[in-house]
Amino acid sequence: MNERNVFIIGSNGIPAKYGGFETFVENLTAKKISNNIKYHVACIGNDNCEFEYNNSRCFNIKVPNIGPAKAEYYDLVALEKTIKYIKKNNIKEPIVYILGTGVGLFIGFYKNRLHKLGAKVYVNPDGCEWKRAKWNLILRKFFKICEGKMAKHADLLICDAINMQEYIKDEYKKYNPKTKFIAYGSELNQTNKVNKLVDWCLEKHVKRNEYYLIVGRFVPENNYETMIKEFMKSNTRKDLVIITNVEQNKFYEELKQKTNFDKDKRIKFVGTVYDEELLTLIRKNAYAYLHGHEVGGTNPSLLEALATTDLNLLLDVGFNKEVAENGAFYWNKEENNLSKLINKIEKISKKEKEIYRENARNRIKCKYNWQEIVKKYEETFENFI
Repeated sequence: MNERNVFIIGSNGIPAKYGGFETFVENLTAKKISNNIKYHVACIGNDNCEFEYNNSRCFNIKVPNIGPAKAEYYDLVALEKTIKYIKKNNIKEPIVYILGTGVGLFIGFYKNRLHKLGAKVYVNPDGCEWKRAKWNLILRKFFKICEGKMAKHADLLICDAINMQEYIKDEYKKYNPKTKFIAYGSELNQTNKVNKLVDWCLEKHVKRNEYYLIVGRFVPENNYETMIKEFMKSNTRKDLVIITNVEQNKFYEELKQKTNFDKDKRIKFVGTVYDEELLTLIRKNAYAYLHGHEVGGTNPSLLEALATTDLNLLLDVGFNKEVAENGAFYWNKEENNLSKLINKIEKISKKEKEIYRENARNRIKCKYNWQEIVKKYEETFENFI
């Protein structure tokens, strides 16, 4: 079999520093099994150089500071560079895998050019970007149009959640989109460097196994308001540790006004943690994890919680239930629902806690381990669907 060249566009690149797409590309390239696949990865950089990483060709793209259009500019330049490289090197039957739907307005144009070169265009639609509350109405309409264009023109849409696959097939059935489900992954991380955690706990004034944990982007659709309000109503004496990119911005001030969290000593915004080893230890030593994400896709922070935290309390939506099944507790946004659940799990027995922990770990082992996911991707790329 001839070498299959796969060009990956849409992540910030590798080595991964943060972010779901970046972690995906890191694992896809690092855990490569097949000798018949060569990856080419677009990366945001301070120059336009090329380098090798994980036996992949990485090509930097220097992106000017042009505000919200930076992401689209980056993807479009990556597509142009990819087309130029395919032509110059006379590459046969390459695959261009686009992560996200931001360049949807232009996908028809690029698909025609790539098809003339014998290439196929695969797309990962991620979640429903247009539903995110942080976008204004114009941007939400823009992202919805982009999503539809991708559904219309992609040769294959690879969804990392069955719920997302069903949504695409139903919402855009007039295009009869070709879809495939391949999950996102995680690992059952083991780390024993406890000194890192001891220092962090001292700095943040928290005690091991005496805090609930939230990890996620600081945006309204992750339901911070509901989680904080309900936690404050609960009887727990434990802390609520919130790891997020919070700044003293408008959302933060609105949240403070609506919840008065600043008057509750249990609520602790502790900033971000980019040290993966430390973050694993923080998750592992939390009493429970709270997850309020409700907008589409398999969420990496949920998988990491199931792999490390004993008790997981998830918002009751299809995406979360699909991932965790019987490995978690579920709550809804009705008043007092989450606070009652918190009171309930304060009294959970050791045996019941162990059952939930094992169920969660088994979900990761059986359905969301990177080795199986990489294998499925490679089969898809090699088959040139």
